[in-house]
Amino acid sequence: MDFLPVFLAFFPVIAIFFLLLVYRVAADTAGFIGWVLAALVAWLYFQTPVEVVLTASLAGIVASLPIALVMAASIMQITLMQETGAVARVVALMKTIAPGQQTVQIMIINVGFGILLTSLGAVTVSILPPIMLALGYSTMTAILLPAIGYDALCTYALLGIPAVVYAQFVGRPVNEIGGYFAMYMPVISTCIALGMLQVTGGTAMVKKGFVPAVIAGVTAGVIAILMAKVGLVTITGIAAGLGVIAVLVLYVKLKGMPLQDRSLLNEKDLAAEERLSLPRAASPWILLTVFSLILNAPGLPFFNLTFKEWAMPLEIIPGNPEKVRLLWQAYFWVVVCTFLALPIMRATREQVVRGLKTSGKRAFRPILSASVFFAIAYIMQHSGKGIDWKLVVPTNNMIYVMADASAATFGKFYAAMAPFLGLLGGFISGSETSSIAMLTKLHLSTAERIGASVTGGMIIAAASGIGGGLASVISPAKLQNAASSIDKIREASVAIRPAFVISMLITTVVSVMTMIFVFYAI
Repeated sequence: MDFLPVFLAFFPVIAIFFLLLVYRVAADTAGFIGWVLAALVAWLYFQTPVEVVLTASLAGIVASLPIALVMAASIMQITLMQETGAVARVVALMKTIAPGQQTVQIMIINVGFGILLTSLGAVTVSILPPIMLALGYSTMTAILLPAIGYDALCTYALLGIPAVVYAQFVGRPVNEIGGYFAMYMPVISTCIALGMLQVTGGTAMVKKGFVPAVIAGVTAGVIAILMAKVGLVTITGIAAGLGVIAVLVLYVKLKGMPLQDRSLLNEKDLAAEERLSLPRAASPWILLTVFSLILNAPGLPFFNLTFKEWAMPLEIIPGNPEKVRLLWQAYFWVVVCTFLALPIMRATREQVVRGLKTSGKRAFRPILSASVFFAIAYIMQHSGKGIDWKLVVPTNNMIYVMADASAATFGKFYAAMAPFLGLLGGFISGSETSSIAMLTKLHLSTAERIGASVTGGMIIAAASGIGGGLASVISPAKLQNAASSIDKIREASVAIRPAFVISMLITTVVSVMTMIFVFYAI
């Protein structure tokens, strides 16, 4: 194996890792440097015309819009909710829940509530950090917990986007595809829940909260499997989130512990309760729940209409249009529901103006970060192509070289590497969906070359998708988003170190499970 092309293919990613982990460079700055390196490597070594490099970058930026704009929309939503006092009202409620049981509180908020919000299209790395900070958690914990949980514990929960994309690439129905993802969920969900406890209070908190973490994780995972079996993949997150909350409430009741203690409220909390009722405060999320169910409910025409018929293709790369799908995208409905809820939350004109100005400042750098990492992913994906956008020499493609080197190095154990490649793809692009788009076809062809069955190939590709979802833990764009939502953007580069350890440990678990699943599928 020629070492130089492999090293150069990985070089932009290696450089970004060093910039983030060692030198603690801001995510957007590291991303821009990584883009320059990827562009130069693609042009000078992998024989990619400058026109292709620039066009692929533009296509990547357009492809980033569902991720970048949903981040911006969620930052806008939570900022306006802060201005109107809605967040203070939600915090007042959460302070009273499971008094003296911090581990249960973490599970309810970051697992149950987090899954529910993410499945509705809201970005928990924008919404939960201000809430966690208001509840008294440290800045680092407020950033890390939502980032760890952003995978939603069901990797296809965000309006079903990752599962839908995966289904398109493998040519199978979404409901069938859901099963390949769901079989990982009971174990991986539990690992994520335990990871949350580890970053909050170390081994002592893991021991203390082991039971509620397992309950939360297994509940979310089992619901994911059941939803896949009954053909309701695209609304898995809603069911899993509500299920986790319900089971944890039952757990507290069965232990004989108080579920709520209003004596914990201070004068500010009582004032927040007086100003807004809980339904008014939560109205943006209630509206989002309604619209999400309508859009994805089987038997109704809206999913087919907004996702397929009104796809709004925008062709930047010839023959490979980016489908905008404006009326289906999460960011569109987050914005719509937020503005519909303003009169319900009794927002004043001054609050709206101030909130929009603040959210604009907070959202700028996370948007830039998400966009530049997508641009890098698209340069790598289309490297080696000529101005006709055809790849004549596969070894001129950076993604091909990376996957081929992995297959040659690990052979039959390639299945164990697939989740790590997915993690890498998710890190590069900042999105599980983009990671799936980058790697699925290569995983299927590589699986065939190593002698895996068709089912084994599907499992390998799905495992890579799981790894791409776990990249949310270390995604520079998402960590920067979480830090930006509490005006602590410099802390994002610090948070990536503990997040990196958690992501690698959980991906290792996915790797072992994949080897077992593929072995029995061959």
